[in-house]
Amino acid sequence: MRYGFTAPLAAILVVGCANTTTAEAPSSASGSAAKPAKVSFNENPYPSTYKVYPGQPTAIRNVTIFDGEGGQIDNGVVFFTDGKITSVGDASTAIPADVMVIDGTGKFVTPGIIDIHSHLGNYPSPGVQANSDGNEVTGPVTADVWAEHSVWPQDPGFSRALANGGITSLQVLPGSANLFGGRSVTLKNVPARTMQAMKFPGAPYGLKMACGENPKRVYGSRNQKPGSRMGNLALNRQTWARAAEYKARWDEYEKKGGTPPARDIGMDTLKGALEGKIQIHNHCYRADEMAIVIDMAKEFGYTVSTFHHAVESYKIADLLKDNGICSAVWADWWGFKMESYDGIPENAAIIQNAGACTIIHSDDQNQIQRLNQEAAKALGDGRRMGFTISDATAISWLTYNPAKAMGIGDKTGSLKPGKMADVVLWNANPLSVYARPEKVWIDGAMMYDANDPRRRPVSDFELGQPGEGDTK
Repeated sequence: MRYGFTAPLAAILVVGCANTTTAEAPSSASGSAAKPAKVSFNENPYPSTYKVYPGQPTAIRNVTIFDGEGGQIDNGVVFFTDGKITSVGDASTAIPADVMVIDGTGKFVTPGIIDIHSHLGNYPSPGVQANSDGNEVTGPVTADVWAEHSVWPQDPGFSRALANGGITSLQVLPGSANLFGGRSVTLKNVPARTMQAMKFPGAPYGLKMACGENPKRVYGSRNQKPGSRMGNLALNRQTWARAAEYKARWDEYEKKGGTPPARDIGMDTLKGALEGKIQIHNHCYRADEMAIVIDMAKEFGYTVSTFHHAVESYKIADLLKDNGICSAVWADWWGFKMESYDGIPENAAIIQNAGACTIIHSDDQNQIQRLNQEAAKALGDGRRMGFTISDATAISWLTYNPAKAMGIGDKTGSLKPGKMADVVLWNANPLSVYARPEKVWIDGAMMYDANDPRRRPVSDFELGQPGEGDTK
């Protein structure tokens, strides 16, 4: 169970602020002393206030559809209303009267593109030190920080990602300086004044972890632990052991009452991960390190959702498949430091061919604008190697697979009836270098139209600035 704020919250009383108390009923009507008030805390103190923008029932016909889960329909129809996908099918699919009908002849439709690894908002543009809020580089274990508290909704990068990349949802992560970097947040890519108004309703939190060179370089250079890979693991294990003890104390309290454990904000996050409510997103390059992390996860009883930047996943694709772990990779970025030296451009295709979960991610404010081209490069390298991988499968690397890894696969990521109407109409095959989003809908609301300047969102910060609203 990976959802953080559904069933579990039903068992824990949600109140307005941390460490509050609720009184239980007296044990009898005879006036005996009431049981001690039970301590509970709000697991969702910064809830989503996202509101769907207005939309209208829309049908796109005569179009090639990549459904996001590996399916392709030629000369198809996509119809959505009330913010949800209503029907997807061939040319015979019924289109009600009095709805907007778009002729997609020669064009393509995909689900909205999803970036599982972004720093928009916490490393916004302009990229200056004053805006650099992605790493809490004050200790190797900062599980207490939440990326959402650094997100600046006015980052112009959000609208570029929408207009150029068809990005409708994204996960914003803390950086990789620390072993435990903190919580991630999943956002809908809509203009908003507050982070909460962008927050994806019902999306579980993630926990950013990092292995390898970054933590040991940052803290080893300060003569702090970790200064080596064995130091990384030692501190990781020590921290997970503390988290297991913390969880056991709360479990005991929930069962028997008594004196409640002292609240620890960082341990709350690790406790959530151990309970399966919070997804683990682990920055890791080398195959041997990923294998060790898998063993560590088994030692402490948690699961890894996704290895990010996993340039050596091709060496252990079978292991990743067997453990149900996704790999979020670049098409052809490697060699920029030693642990990324042994990357190959066929990485994504080999992972796919092994039957493991493949994702293309950005980790970059520019690359997020062309994830479709990154998928095309990875697909091309795979085909040159001799693998048979369809265009529709490559699109799943950008849609359903990241949605699944982020715990929102039942809500978005593919064009299935009942899912959010997050839809991109491309002016050509999105795996073509010439393809551009022509229209983008989020929850059925048209948020971008290349042919209508009024549909190009511009943040308040950008108003009056040079290049205001420019999609380049």
